[in-house]
Amino acid sequence: MNVAMDRLTVRMDPPVPGKIPAADVRKMRRLVAEDPEWSLEVVPLLTHLCLQHIVQNFAENPLLDRLLPRHRARVLEKLPPSLPLHVTANLISEERYWKKCCMERWGLCDVTTYGDSWKRMFFERHLESIIELFIPDVTDPTTVLDMVPLCKNYVKRLKISQLLPPIREPRDIEEEDGVDTASDMGDDLPSIDHFDFGILLDKLARLEELHLAYGVKGCGMNFEWNLFEFSFRDCESLGKALKSCRTLKVLRIHQSRVDDERCRLLVTHLLDHPSLSELNLSHNVIGDRGARALAKLLNRSQLKALNVYDNQIRGHGAKALASALSKNTTLLSLNLCLNCVGDEGGQAAARALLKNGTLVTLHLEANYMTEPTASALSRVFSQNTTLRSIKLCCNRLGVDGGKSLEEGMSRNSTLLECDLRLTEIAQESLCSIGQILRGNRKRLQRRQTPEPSSE
Repeated sequence: MNVAMDRLTVRMDPPVPGKIPAADVRKMRRLVAEDPEWSLEVVPLLTHLCLQHIVQNFAENPLLDRLLPRHRARVLEKLPPSLPLHVTANLISEERYWKKCCMERWGLCDVTTYGDSWKRMFFERHLESIIELFIPDVTDPTTVLDMVPLCKNYVKRLKISQLLPPIREPRDIEEEDGVDTASDMGDDLPSIDHFDFGILLDKLARLEELHLAYGVKGCGMNFEWNLFEFSFRDCESLGKALKSCRTLKVLRIHQSRVDDERCRLLVTHLLDHPSLSELNLSHNVIGDRGARALAKLLNRSQLKALNVYDNQIRGHGAKALASALSKNTTLLSLNLCLNCVGDEGGQAAARALLKNGTLVTLHLEANYMTEPTASALSRVFSQNTTLRSIKLCCNRLGVDGGKSLEEGMSRNSTLLECDLRLTEIAQESLCSIGQILRGNRKRLQRRQTPEPSSE
């Protein structure tokens, strides 16, 4: 039977088994069109239509877990990065989707610094941006707290490059003239000075690193010192938050004008911390009293690295740190670069190194040290066998100091690096010390190179 419908012809005759070849049977079941541009290829498969519907309605009905692997991959490829995080955060684990989200939002990204995890990168940077734009008494804290259930399993490090202060109302003329107002009584003070980490840190169960800078980026002509103020309230709330964060390993607070009092307050909360292994307080204004507090921390913690680069520590503070170093058994790296320890602090550090058996790296650059410190370090070079790197550049050690160091190095076989640039040491001494260091490195390389097999 033949049925004609306008310009479309369909053969409906049933095949007779055994009489019609199989090829003819297939032709009889095929749709024949008069339009030469018509093709079956333009007709979407029902599967594709279903997957397209899932993608379009994913926010209301995410059916990802019920799909076959090949269908799941196709849906993930089509999903837009703009989907709500409460839908995708704990549902989608595939890295390719989170890579798409990162590239869409930040462009070029280096995922290697995030353990090669695009999902971790996305949630860490997303949470960082929320905190950096948080304005006290303006931003609702729930904007941060709502993110916690979504990101707590992925955030290992937070690098906060700015913390905004409260918005201060302009002062009235009466206030400027000294008239008593409510503000004079402290009634209009903000509830907090910067973001309160106490509402967050104890909820991030995998947080290991925290980097903070209390300041404002790009303030330009609107610069004021109060934009870069790490207040006592900030210090107290941060200290309590750090104490509750039992997984924290690395803490860095830099360029935040941390002084002696704030340093001492922080240390009281960090004493006996179970996991903190690295503390970086560089580019602050810590003096001798703060250094004495850090010395106490050295022997009541598991610190492996202490960095107080570019502060105001002088001889007494350095002596306190050296005294703690002589008894310490965990510290591997100490950075005192760009302080003012002088020969008093330099000689104290040298005496500590004669007793310490764990320190590997010591930075003493630009510390106003001279020949007496070099003479004390000469003895260290001849006796200490654990120190691997020491940096002494930008100190006036002089010709005699160089000869003392050269004499000590002649009996050293373990030191691998000694930076003596801009120290006024004679060229002959520098060459001799350099040759000894190269010999030490070659011996170490030979010991580490496996011997060829006898086969």
